[in-house]
Amino acid sequence: MQTSAPAPVVKAVIPAAGLGTRFLPATKATPKEMLPVVDKPAIQYVVEEAAAAGLSDVLMITGRNKRALEDHFDRAHELESVLEAKNDHERLALVRRSSTLATVHYARQGDPLGLGHAVLAAASHVGSHPFAVLLGDDLIDPRDPLLSRMIEVRERHGGSVVALTEVPRERAHLYGCAVVGPKTEEDVLRVTGLVEKPAPGTAPSGYAVIGRYVLDPAVFGVLRRTAPGRGGEIQLTDALHELATTGAGGPVHGVVFRGRRYDTGDRADYLRATVRLACERADIGPEFRAWLKEFAATELS
Repeated sequence: MQTSAPAPVVKAVIPAAGLGTRFLPATKATPKEMLPVVDKPAIQYVVEEAAAAGLSDVLMITGRNKRALEDHFDRAHELESVLEAKNDHERLALVRRSSTLATVHYARQGDPLGLGHAVLAAASHVGSHPFAVLLGDDLIDPRDPLLSRMIEVRERHGGSVVALTEVPRERAHLYGCAVVGPKTEEDVLRVTGLVEKPAPGTAPSGYAVIGRYVLDPAVFGVLRRTAPGRGGEIQLTDALHELATTGAGGPVHGVVFRGRRYDTGDRADYLRATVRLACERADIGPEFRAWLKEFAATELS
């Protein structure tokens, strides 16, 4: 346990430099982060999550052809004027919301050398402060505030915190996996090591890392000397393994998440996420669920 209170977490980093090749041709000219999930781009769900956790300073790590991200989180004065003239206050509020969620900054990753390299691109903006990293492929339901819980664990224990989910051991090789010690709380484990996509049958546990991190700034020093790992990329998992095994920057803990999570990382899961979220919407859910039941009964029988 820390004897003094750790520094507060106020900044979020969202890596958004990927090419989105699994969604071609839709992502030929449109960033994958701007693909809609129902009627909001996926990236807006992520920024909303950061803002809900009290993180009003957001840095997006982008690459070429990502201008649409900046436009989306900027004011759209012409569109707003048209909606105001029509007294369409409902849509006006929706348009303005994305530009008022947080103060959003942008940095270019440059070479696509992996998640660790993307996080390192945030070093000058983050400085010596702890920060959160949110990956856009994992959408976390706002009714299950994972990030707030992780920040709470960081405030209690210091160091870094990763989000974990339990997966079948035979599928653990598809993820970054945690070497874990005893539970410190019902949903909190001490992490003593991490392995990026271990060989089948060699996973150290069934706890897989998902796309939420709260990191001590000591990770930057480790990333600067981390050699490319699996896939020829600089793996954030490798840097976190060093933090966990050496204690640099404090301990590493894992929060086990058992809530609602929507994976938009591949086409089938993206479609499932859209259907689930549409079904739960108060405005379109009842009508959509009725149609879905009829469709399933007539087309899938």
